[in-house]
Parts: sequence; structure tokens; C-alpha cells
Amino acid sequence: MRATYGFLAVDRARLRVRVIGEGPTIIVLHGGPDFDHFYLLPELDRLAEKFRLVYYDQRGRGRSADGVRPKDVTLISEMGDLDAVRSDLELETVAVLGHSWGGVLAMEYATRHPERVSHLVLMNTAPASHHDAEVFRRHLRSIRPASEINAMDALAASDTFRAGALHAELDYYRLHFRPALVATDQLDRVIPRLRAHFTPERVLLARAIEQRLYRDTWSSPTYDLLPRLHHLAVPTLLLHGEHDFIPIRLAEHIAGAIPDSRFVVLPGCGHFAYMEAPELVREQVGRLFGVSAFPSPRRAADAGP
Repeated sequence: MRATYGFLAVDRARLRVRVIGEGPTIIVLHGGPDFDHFYLLPELDRLAEKFRLVYYDQRGRGRSADGVRPKDVTLISEMGDLDAVRSDLELETVAVLGHSWGGVLAMEYATRHPERVSHLVLMNTAPASHHDAEVFRRHLRSIRPASEINAMDALAASDTFRAGALHAELDYYRLHFRPALVATDQLDRVIPRLRAHFTPERVLLARAIEQRLYRDTWSSPTYDLLPRLHHLAVPTLLLHGEHDFIPIRLAEHIAGAIPDSRFVVLPGCGHFAYMEAPELVREQVGRLFGVSAFPSPRRAADAGP
């Protein structure tokens, strides 16, 4: 199965788009918010046996970075870009799948435009409020050994890291995501993907964008999606790893807020469910759409250039 690639022109940016598969369309929102979609490949492509997956690098990240300035990216522009992708597909409604931080964007879009969302999949979703984001940050500090915290702090203060050097970035994220995966070999697989399409300049841009998006969301003491989720009437699936470094109780807050939701904890799984439990992910997403059987697993699709 081969993917197709292109760019979608939006206001002050060009979004790199990748499409693969046939069937009901799912727009995929990557996490970070300073990454691009490449870290999801090729494992998430297993859904393409039954669905048309539409990935895009969010504005200012990865291959959607050219010509973008930090001030060009806000939560409002993120919503506009997602809606532009939907509109370009000529679909009145579309399913949205958000992984990690992408879950925040998916929830924001669904609560702002519920009439445009047919299904919502929140995979290893990030917290939905300032309060829960603070709980998450304290939890991360509590589960790390002091030596690891010191190493991360030293890396973040180094000249190479501050300059956006890719090797320093990967060293930092190897420490950051160590408690997020159960198996070390899976960590070795995902870490190199995080900056595969970045340069030091793109790293610095992505970091600045990350801080802008945090100011629009988690850093604001009044930020809270949960009350808005109570009014969301969209079939929703939440998939969370048993050993995710985002505490399960924070995902439970989201599941409890969405009336038509199903919450599934994946055993033996961390923060990258599509990679750690691919067959369970396919089964649960298929169930949400009424797709009961996938073909037997075969060679994963080419992740492309």
C-alpha cells in the first residue's frame, strides 16, 4: 500500500499532507506539540487496511515549517488548519484521531465544531485542563530518579541544546520518554523519528511554537476543556496505556466528561499505543466504526520520504 503526498496552502503556511488507505476518513493529529507526524509511522498505518488516514505536519513543524514564524501559530490557527484539511477533503464530517498533545487539539476542534466531527479517537491523550496538566508535570518529576532529572536539566542548559542541535534533542527526549514505554527496544525505535525531518532552525521554531500553544492552553490557570466536553455528542474512543506516563486518572476525567465515550486501558502498554499494542488499537478503532475484522497483518506501508 502506497501513500500519496502533497502540500495544502493555508493562510501564511503550507501544510505537508500524507494520505494512505481507503474507507472512512480519519484525520490524524500528531503530538508534541513540537513534533511532526513521522513518529507515528509505520505502525499507525495498519489502520489503513480499513480507513483512509490523512496525516499532516502541523503548522511550523517538520515539513510544514517553511516561511512560518512563531507568531503565526496559535490555538485558533491550529483549529483553522485542521478545518482546512477537512474542507480540502470535501467532507462535511470527518473522524479525528489525536495522539498525546494531538488529543488536546482533537478535543478543542470537536467542542468548537461538533457538527463536523463524526467520530473522535483520543489515543494516550494529554490532559484537558490546566489543573490536570500540573498534576501530570508533578507526576513526571515524582517518577524520575534524581540522576535523570539532573541529566535532563543539564542537557536543557547546555549550549548545544539551546542551539537546537539534533543530537542533544534526541538525548533529551530519550530521557524524557524513558518512563513512557515499557520496552527499551521500542524507545530505540521511536526516538530517532522525532527529529527525522528537522534542522536546528526548525527545532528552535518548534520550541517557540510549543510555548505559544502552552500559553493558549495549559499555562492559563482558567484553561479547562472538561465542562465543554459534557456537551459533546460525538462517539468517542479513549485508548490509554496501562503504564502510560500520563496517569490513567487524567484520561478518566476526560472519559467521564464525554457522554458518548468508551474508555479502554490497554494492558502492558505505555504512551505509544499504536506501536506497543497495534492489534488492540485496530480492534478498538474498528469497533468504534463497526468494522469487525481486519486482514491479517502484513508488511507495513512505506513511511515515505
